[in-house]
Amino acid sequence: MNSVHLFRFLETVMIGVTGGFVFAILALPLPWVLGALTFVLVWQGFTKRKALFPDPLKNTGFLTLGIYFGLYFTAATFITVGPYILPYVAATVILIMVSIAAAIFVSKRIKVDEITSVFGSIPGGLTEMAIASEALKANSSLVIIFQTVRLLTVLFIVPVVIIFAFSQGQTGTGIPVSATNAPVQSWGLSALWFIIPAAFGIWKRNLIPAGIVIIPLFFTAVINIFIVSLPVLPPLLLISAQVAVGIGLGKRISFEDLKAGGKYCFVYGGIAVLLIIVSFGLGGLLSFFTTLNLPTALLSVAPGGLIEMVLTASIVGGDPAVVSALQLTRLLVIIIFVPPLLKWYFNKKAGNSQSSTTSV
Repeated sequence: MNSVHLFRFLETVMIGVTGGFVFAILALPLPWVLGALTFVLVWQGFTKRKALFPDPLKNTGFLTLGIYFGLYFTAATFITVGPYILPYVAATVILIMVSIAAAIFVSKRIKVDEITSVFGSIPGGLTEMAIASEALKANSSLVIIFQTVRLLTVLFIVPVVIIFAFSQGQTGTGIPVSATNAPVQSWGLSALWFIIPAAFGIWKRNLIPAGIVIIPLFFTAVINIFIVSLPVLPPLLLISAQVAVGIGLGKRISFEDLKAGGKYCFVYGGIAVLLIIVSFGLGGLLSFFTTLNLPTALLSVAPGGLIEMVLTASIVGGDPAVVSALQLTRLLVIIIFVPPLLKWYFNKKAGNSQSSTTSV
């Protein structure tokens, strides 16, 4: 890294840390993630300077938070989540159907084709939806923009509402509480076990969606439950990880991208708000008909992202392990089943349209 790149990197880090610090001082939700994201996004937009933050550093932040989330898991967690899977999948299917219906509805009233509209609205992984949309010849650039708008809308609404509702508006310092099952011992040789989830997280990060978070989470949980009690991660490390994630997210969003989506960004932001409202209703029903407490149910059904929802759960007294498990279930359902089903639906629709044209 030459001196120019080093300066730009340090400048980016300073902007991100400043954003996190300001948001923390103002007691805003998830300050170290959303503050860093906001300041980097705005700084890039107004200065026209491209932030420099290598992906390995962003991935290190994701990996660290994955390990942290894994510390919440106990043997009872896996038993606890079991009864919720079927009602949760039902809620996920309803949320997906609402997103598809809303996307098709607006596509008939604006100049965006149905396929692009649907893939831009579904609460799945941004990258995965963009790749899946290419197979159906959608406008993948617009899919990325609309998914970005959806992500931003969710990140800036859900934590605010949940934290305000369940923490009397107090967000504290932005440092998550310690994992409920984490021991009190200081770091020692047991900390060397963290090398295993870290190594597998880096090695197999592309194996599954959000693998850089999910894989270290899984291995940390297994080690902590079955092999040895792992120590608590230092608060400064958790803050650094959140800042890294916030900078990484903010760096990939530009004013130019949002301008490219034009007025349609507001349309798809509106769909995201609709999905948030529907998810809150579904989460309330899930809490009512099961033993899940309300914050855990709401954050489990909320349309992403996994890290932000789990961090919010750790602040408001939800169960981060259950939120992690159920958010992963939603993501897997969407990634595995939705693209093939949409491909079948749109191909069948195109075939029927062709048949009608030919018969005429």
